[in-house]
Amino acid sequence: MGEIIQEESSQKKGGKRRPKKHSTHIDMTPMVDLMCLLITFFMLTTAFSKPKVMEITMPDNTDTTTTKNKTTVRKDLTYHIILAGGDKVYWYQGAIDKETPNPSLHQTNFSKDGLRKFLLEKNKKTFEEIVKYKEKLIKDKLIVADSTMTKRIKEIKKEDKKAPVILIKAADDKVKYKNIIDVIDEMAICNIGSYAIVDITPQEKKLLETAVK
Repeated sequence: MGEIIQEESSQKKGGKRRPKKHSTHIDMTPMVDLMCLLITFFMLTTAFSKPKVMEITMPDNTDTTTTKNKTTVRKDLTYHIILAGGDKVYWYQGAIDKETPNPSLHQTNFSKDGLRKFLLEKNKKTFEEIVKYKEKLIKDKLIVADSTMTKRIKEIKKEDKKAPVILIKAADDKVKYKNIIDVIDEMAICNIGSYAIVDITPQEKKLLETAVK
């Protein structure tokens, strides 16, 4: 902001009138205030705009595992979630093999009383342990780093030896990308420790066709 300062005339009354001299002065105070406000604004909004990312662990393409170090997953703890066109979702437990009859295919939906309720029932112990851990932090007013909390939650998931293993499969190209994201969101909400996105098998396609008919 420019400011004009007028010098007082020292001439006496009745004397010769001289032209007034003016000097200019730029007041930088408003601009400095504005800069401080902008810096404060950007400092605060930066913390609010943290990117939200979804953590997905994909399997390694290089198969270096041997028969000895391969982990065998119990069939009764394995659940297959099959996504189909029209926002339809099915699930079955176990595996399809020649030695046993085909498992029953159940249909559910993406509501809280559908897929989420099913996952929470199967992962009840781990889910409740994690909720207790978070409630204890709040009750005792404990402040821990995000990395510490994440590490402890992973430990809780590993401690449950009867936690379900979820395999997510798309039936065909008609499955919406949104449905895949919704299922992964449910995995995070229900604190599922082990899940993977895999290809559907020909046997599962036949099982799905039979169930739809």
